[in-house]
Amino acid sequence: MGIDLGTANTLVYVSGKGIVLQEPSVVAIDQDLKVPLAVGEDAKKMLGRTPGNVVALRPLRDGVIADFDTAELMLKHFIRQVHEGRALVSPRIVIGIPSGVTGVERRAVMEAASQAGARDVYLIDEPVAAAIGAGLPVAEPTGNMIIDIGGGTTEVAVLSLQGTVLSESVRVAGDELSESITQYMKKVHNLVVGERTAEEIKITIGSAYPLQGDDEIAMDVRGLHLLSGLPRTVSIKASEVRESMSEPLAVIVDAVKRTLERTPPELAADIIDRGIMLAGGGALLKGIDTLISHETGIVTHIAADPLSCVVLGTGRVLENFKQLERVFSSRSRAMP
Repeated sequence: MGIDLGTANTLVYVSGKGIVLQEPSVVAIDQDLKVPLAVGEDAKKMLGRTPGNVVALRPLRDGVIADFDTAELMLKHFIRQVHEGRALVSPRIVIGIPSGVTGVERRAVMEAASQAGARDVYLIDEPVAAAIGAGLPVAEPTGNMIIDIGGGTTEVAVLSLQGTVLSESVRVAGDELSESITQYMKKVHNLVVGERTAEEIKITIGSAYPLQGDDEIAMDVRGLHLLSGLPRTVSIKASEVRESMSEPLAVIVDAVKRTLERTPPELAADIIDRGIMLAGGGALLKGIDTLISHETGIVTHIAADPLSCVVLGTGRVLENFKQLERVFSSRSRAMP
């Protein structure tokens, strides 16, 4: 079983079946009874809409486990859901995690998976998994560059011969882009909007680079007006959304440039030939490939299915376990 334990979404891949589950990483918990009411899509609908005794929360922040017990609950639920309630065959699990996490955070992920019923737990760095899932030839001695923009972290990595030559992980990604829209709405329009609304604005009219006919596109946003304290509808233009996201986007571009500066010349030549590959949910932001190729001067491609690159990579590693054994992080062999 391969798992992409993401800040925003969790995906599960089962050998021989492909991707069997894709759910938001959200859990709704009844505070009084301390039991989960909903997990995944149902819990996401409750975000920001719960009564006092129910809390809808995301157990992962910036790509790492922030709430251990809830993460374990969520993993257990997803593993059970995949097995359709049958008696648990303790599976071998490969989990994709950000390359910049500490030893303690790695341990937490492995422990949560073991507690949730895994027999062996292997960790694989997300950029490596994403590159394998996107079909890059990571086993060959050529340089491949991948940018994986998730919900909590952006991973930039240069890979060759099944290993990471260079990698950088910045904790700025989809969540920060949504947060910058929330702040902009508050500052410029005096309107308070929730997490889900900000995400909706980003998906509907957000772009990273000026697009043709962009400025005419507008969207009505409903929220709470700060001055009157009453609900209000405000119209917002696509150009405003782009301006509001410029800071976090600049951080991502800087990380890409820093990685390119440190790349050995032979690999840099390969990257110019092959281009940069974009994966992760953030790759779906309109114009982000144009922005990166404009800033770096290197052709940038978006993976065929950016959202499932990491989980497809974990699946491919499971199915070719012997050939690809070297891709696991050295500190992530199965726990004794």
